[in-house]
Amino acid sequence: MGGPGTPASKSARRSAVTSSKTATAPKAPKAPKAPKIPKGESHLALVRRARRINRELAEVYPYAHPELDFRNPFELLVATVLSAQTTDLRVNQTTPALFAAYPTPEDMAAANPEEMEELIRPTGFFRAKTKSLLGLSAALRDDFGGEVPGRLEDLVKLPGVGRKTANVVLGNAFGVPGITVDTHFGRLVRRWKWTDEEDPVKVEAVIADIFPKSEWTMLSHRVIFHGRRICHARKPACGACPIAPLCPSYGEGETDPEKAAKLLKYEMGGYPGQRLSPPPDFPGKPAPALGAV
Repeated sequence: MGGPGTPASKSARRSAVTSSKTATAPKAPKAPKAPKIPKGESHLALVRRARRINRELAEVYPYAHPELDFRNPFELLVATVLSAQTTDLRVNQTTPALFAAYPTPEDMAAANPEEMEELIRPTGFFRAKTKSLLGLSAALRDDFGGEVPGRLEDLVKLPGVGRKTANVVLGNAFGVPGITVDTHFGRLVRRWKWTDEEDPVKVEAVIADIFPKSEWTMLSHRVIFHGRRICHARKPACGACPIAPLCPSYGEGETDPEKAAKLLKYEMGGYPGQRLSPPPDFPGKPAPALGAV
C-alpha cells in the first residue's frame, strides 16, 4: 500500500477531486456546431442544402400558417394590404371592426374615407392604406363582379396590391402555390446564401428555381416563422437555432445557447402566434366569432 506521499495516493486524490467536480458542476448547453459549407458551393450543393433547411424547418414549425385572421379571400386581401409596416397582431386587432362596417367590396367601395381612416389608424399609414382599400374595392366591384380574382396577373392590377400580397392571397385563399417575399423572407434567404439578390421579384425567381412549386406556399410560411421567432434582423439567436449547422451566416448573432434563448420573441412550439381568431380547421379550439378576443 502506498503512503500519503506516494504517486498512487496523489493519483487517488486527483481522481477524487475530479469526480467531485464532475458530480457537482452543471452541464452548460452545447452551442451548435459551426457549419462546414465550402466557399465555392456548387449550385447542386446549394439546392440540396436549401431543401434540407426546408425539411428541418418543417419539423420545427409543423403548424406554420398565415398569421392574419380572415374568413374569405376578400378579408385576406384587405388584411394583407393593412399589414404593410405593422404587425399581423395589430392588423388582427383592427380588422373585426373594419369588416363589421364593410363586409363586402361593394360596402367598402362606398365607404366614407374619413371614417375608414379612423378604423384603420392603428395600422399606420392609414391615409395611403385607405386610398388603396377604396381603390381595390371599387375595382373588385366594377371589374370582377365583387369577387377577388384567383390569378396573379389580375390581382397585381388592383390598387395597393403587389406580387407579395397577390402570392399571399393565392397561396392561402385559393391554394395556388406562391412565394411570399417579405422582409423576413428576403433577409433569411440572403443569410443562407441562397441568393444575393435584393429585388423581391428577382429573389422570388431564384427561390422558385430551387424548390418544386408544391413547396412554395409552405416554404414561405416556414421561413417567415423562423425570421420572426429566431433569425431576427438585428440580433439573430444563433445559439438557439435548429438549423445553425446549415447556415453560412452562423455567428452573426448570439451563439451562447443561454443568452440566445433570452432573445426568442415567439414560442418555439405550439400554436399561438399573432392570430386572435384562427380558422375552424386550425388545430386547437374552435374559432370564436370574428371580433371575439
